Formats: sequence, structure tokens, C-alpha cells
Amino acid sequence: MIVDAHVHIFSPDAVVDRERLRRLDPYFAELYSSPKARMATAEDLVAAMDADGVDVAVAAGFGWRDHGLCHDHNAYLLDVVRRYAGRIVGLAIANPRGMGEAEKELDLALEAGLDGVGELMPDGPGYCIASPAVADSLAAVARAHSVPLMLHVSEPVGHRYPGKGSVSPGQVISFAERHPDVRVVCAHWGGGLPFYELMPEVRRALVNVYYDTAAWPLLYEDRIFSVAAQLVPGKVMFATDFPLLSQAEALARLRALGLDPEVERDCLAHAAERLYLRR
Repeated sequence: MIVDAHVHIFSPDAVVDRERLRRLDPYFAELYSSPKARMATAEDLVAAMDADGVDVAVAAGFGWRDHGLCHDHNAYLLDVVRRYAGRIVGLAIANPRGMGEAEKELDLALEAGLDGVGELMPDGPGYCIASPAVADSLAAVARAHSVPLMLHVSEPVGHRYPGKGSVSPGQVISFAERHPDVRVVCAHWGGGLPFYELMPEVRRALVNVYYDTAAWPLLYEDRIFSVAAQLVPGKVMFATDFPLLSQAEALARLRALGLDPEVERDCLAHAAERLYLRR
């Protein structure tokens, strides 16, 4: 089995209404202002999966500021996971700034069939994952439904790019120390967080923190996989951020590294199965 643990899809209506959504949401406008920034539907995703040999994809929501847009995205993902059962796993999204409303939205979406929360993108809606009120509320939802949280995390150094964001490894550590039992998936290699797991106290705090590889060719050299296999064994999930990256090209790059077969299998499927496919 091959699992792409981080993709993004939008409804056909959202694709058509791209310009309206750019006007409504500044963060969406930042990421999708360029005509080269593709928006894919579920049908686009499944066609790519069939062509590239990907069995399952984890489709994340977008970090909308508006509650109504979060609700609409969740409704679309619920429809998708029913139509493509066994092929697409969906994650619910909400804006934690209005936690009462957000908790209700997440509860309903998770009870209806979504299998996690994310991608949480604090910079767009304007909240902080390390805020005790936000952390406690999100942790309560994850705990109640036994699902992971997927968090957009960015490296605090290096080049700038649309959507880089300000969620740092330190904020993730703060969340994990406060809620060590909640499973967290740090997107984009966690902004370099795996390297801090060389510190014993950090490694203990991050026992339930995992990493996806979304967009890695735009951020790191490919050898990060072999390094991470030593630093955080069993905690890395293959991910592309489709349609940002081609699944076929990403798979080819990974397979060309000559990783230990068990390490490769764990990255391509086993870790994601443990987190997203066991409910």
C-alpha cells in the first residue's frame, strides 16, 4: 500500500469561485494568487492516484477564517469520503478563534465520518497553537474522537514563500508538553523539529508527534529521509501536498534514495495507517 498523507482538494464550486474566495480570505489569496497555484477536486486527485499507483490519500481542509467556509469544506470532504470510501481519508477544519462554534463543527464532522483535524493553519485565521485556550480546546476534540491533529509548521530560517507562516517547532513542543497524549502530525517535516529530538527532553515530549513530508523538494535535500530514519524512526509519513507536487515524481525521488526496505515501507504506508486508517 502507498498512502499520500497530505493532499488538498476543493469542491468544483470552490474552484470556479476562486476569485471570490481570494477576496473573502486573505490567507487563501496569499497561497492562491498565482495562476500557477493549482486547485484540485476529488476527481483530479483520484485520477492522479490511479495513474501514479497511490492507494490512499489523506485530504486536509484549508485554514479558512470564516466559519461558513470551514463548514462548506467539511461538507465537501464528507461527501468525498463517502463516494471514494477506502481511497480518500478526510480531515475536518474549523477556526479555533471561535472555539464554541469550532468545537461543534469539528464534533459534527468527525462523528459524520472525517478522521482527523487539519490542516490547522494558524496564520490565516489568526490564532496561536500554543495558546492554552486554543490548545486545550483542540486537544479535547482530538481526545474525544481519538483522532490526530495535523498542524502546518514552518522552518524559522531559510527562504520566504507564500504560506510559510510563523508556527515554529517551539510552539509544537509547547502544545505537546501540555497535551502529551494527543497525536499531532507536523506537516512539512515540522519545520525541522525532528532534529531537536536529539535532545532527550524534547524526544520525551514529542512521543506522540509525527511528521509528514509534504512539499519537501521545495524545502530540503532528499537525504533528509535517511537522516530522519535515524532521528525519528517510524514517525515519518510520505506526503506530497498534491497538487503542489506530482505524486509520481515524489515517489520516484523517494525510491531512488535506496532506503532500507522496511524504512521505505513504514514511510509509504505503515505510519499513516497507524494514525489515519485504524478507526
